[in-house]
Amino acid sequence: MLKSKKFVAVACIILTLAVCIIGCNKKKKSRRSTLPDSSIYSSENFTDIMLDSTLVNNFFGSFSAEDTVKQEVKEFYARRAYQSAWFNKNGMNHAAQNFYSQLKNYEYDFADSSLRNVEMDNLLASAENDEKDFMKRNVEVQRLELLLTTTFFNYAIKAYGGITKNPLDLEWFIPRKKKNYQSLLDSLVSLDKGEKVREPVNQYYIRLKDKLRIYRNIEKKGGWPKIITAKKQLAVGDRDSSILLAKQNLFLTGDFKLRDTSMTFTDSLKSAVMRFQRRMGLKDNGSIDVATLKEMNQPVEYRIKQIMLNMERLRWVPEELEKDHLLINVPEYILHVFENGKQVWAMNVVVGKTASQTTIFKGNLSQLVLNPYWNIPPSIIRNEILPQLKRGTGYLSRNNMEVLSGNKVIDPSSVDWGAYSKNVPYTIRQRPGRNNSLGKMKFLFPNSFNIYLHDTPSKGHFADSKRAFSHGCIRLSDPKKLALYLLRNNAEWTPDKVDELLKTDNEKFIKISPPLAVYIVYFTAWVDSKGEINFRNDLYGLDAKLSAEIFGQ
Repeated sequence: MLKSKKFVAVACIILTLAVCIIGCNKKKKSRRSTLPDSSIYSSENFTDIMLDSTLVNNFFGSFSAEDTVKQEVKEFYARRAYQSAWFNKNGMNHAAQNFYSQLKNYEYDFADSSLRNVEMDNLLASAENDEKDFMKRNVEVQRLELLLTTTFFNYAIKAYGGITKNPLDLEWFIPRKKKNYQSLLDSLVSLDKGEKVREPVNQYYIRLKDKLRIYRNIEKKGGWPKIITAKKQLAVGDRDSSILLAKQNLFLTGDFKLRDTSMTFTDSLKSAVMRFQRRMGLKDNGSIDVATLKEMNQPVEYRIKQIMLNMERLRWVPEELEKDHLLINVPEYILHVFENGKQVWAMNVVVGKTASQTTIFKGNLSQLVLNPYWNIPPSIIRNEILPQLKRGTGYLSRNNMEVLSGNKVIDPSSVDWGAYSKNVPYTIRQRPGRNNSLGKMKFLFPNSFNIYLHDTPSKGHFADSKRAFSHGCIRLSDPKKLALYLLRNNAEWTPDKVDELLKTDNEKFIKISPPLAVYIVYFTAWVDSKGEINFRNDLYGLDAKLSAEIFGQ
């Protein structure tokens, strides 16, 4: 009997162990995704205040949130093993106040109160008023904990993710990277007092946000005065009551540094006007002409909207661009060359007309072509060349062009051009030479838009303040400078060798290694390397299109 009891006891122990092992394995399998991430958290990160999964799930029964936000919150606490992010046994940590300040700044900067939560405000005030007493009220501590975390993800998605509409529908073809809000909150809750909150945005966004706050302050104080004058131009030496308004206007924008209440157009005012004109992309002649007056009279609310629209675009741009890259801002008509993260030089460019817009995308410049052929796009053949050919083929010889059937050059007079109205089954190209529409060089970065950089025999437009004249490709004011820059580390292609080849009409492809990133962007408001905010007109109407998505107008 004793042996039998002993056997039963041993069997029970074995059975219990087996059940535990099976149960543990099942539990381990089902909770795999909820284990803390050891690459981010260590035992030192954990606090002594715990939540549980039921509490987190039940919270969303009384607090409405998008499914994506719910998922972020649940994942965040699962990775922390359900330990508090905002509290420890001593009270609320510095991260809570850091985030709350960040939230209030966002509300002010963007005039957006949609993230405001009265319950969270009251609980935070209570915690700050008597922290020891508040910490005794466990239900309120847990409630505030979850309100802070949920509000953070709502804020992060809105402030850093931007609108959900596909940028491709807004003519923006630069790939948009998904942001890691989990990592962002990890870093926020681990900050010590006084440490700066990291934002998952690029430097251009941060610079523009600083200017947004300045313009908000101007708006709160009533904006700047509108300048009313019957004169078509105000210049040095003129006296007019509108000149005083101009001084007040430019003082508020930071262009005019003096508190001058006279009605005389001074040399100091001329300098201020020139600075303003440069920021607007106007000819800096120093006089208040019609174009300058129009820009000065744009209300502060208009400028704020421009800033916000471009901050939205900057949310789509990677946090870090390649250290070496080219950046062409279409509304600015400028190509910027960056090396080791800093701009080293820039040049004027001509971009596509409104009817043949330059596409916004990213590519990798991989080839330089000296003495290029110009393979004429089908749209230009159809709309511009075909009507000429129907009157005779002399147009081709006058423009140094040839016709190809496949890879074979053929006699253009053997083709019945009158038989075609839309699709022409031949290739037409312009031979290399100084009158070639691509000039003496082009720069290739493979893309589906057939966009590239190139020289041009027509140099007249580069001094214009508005330079949208091309069929979509980008003309360079100093292509040789860019070519030599790209070849500066290529011992084979010295400046002398490049010059020798350019004297001929022999086409030559040169590989650029490593390829150089090229960003073609569309910003109508940005802060330049000197810290000055620039504005440009909405060349292609893309601001208006984006505004309809953001502001509904």
